[in-house]
Amino acid sequence: MDREEVEFALRKFSDAVSALRSGLSEAKSQLEKDGIIQRFEFTFEAFWKSLKIYLANKGAICKFPKDCLKEALRSGLISDEGVFLSMLMDRNLTSHVYSEEEAERVYLSIVEKNYIAAFEAVLKQMRSSL
Repeated sequence: MDREEVEFALRKFSDAVSALRSGLSEAKSQLEKDGIIQRFEFTFEAFWKSLKIYLANKGAICKFPKDCLKEALRSGLISDEGVFLSMLMDRNLTSHVYSEEEAERVYLSIVEKNYIAAFEAVLKQMRSSL
């Protein structure tokens, strides 16, 4: 992995975080909240894939989201493993099952567990150590 590929992945991740933040400030209806959940799914995918590319550039190989989270924790990129594992569980849930109750719970997790701040912190950490 070269630096250019890492920077491209980080830009995609950053764009996804910005879209999630923008949508979150405007969501009022259930349909809009569903849109936020979809943006969260896209953001999580961009997050773990950019993490995978970033870590490969540093010599660490991971193939799955949970493996990448463990490696990011070991390398000091993330410090709060719990919030990222919660994100992974929420992403897995929303990708495979839909119920209005679960959707509301995931939406509240995005807001209350401050997923956006966690994404932004790891993005800042990756950018500063390139």
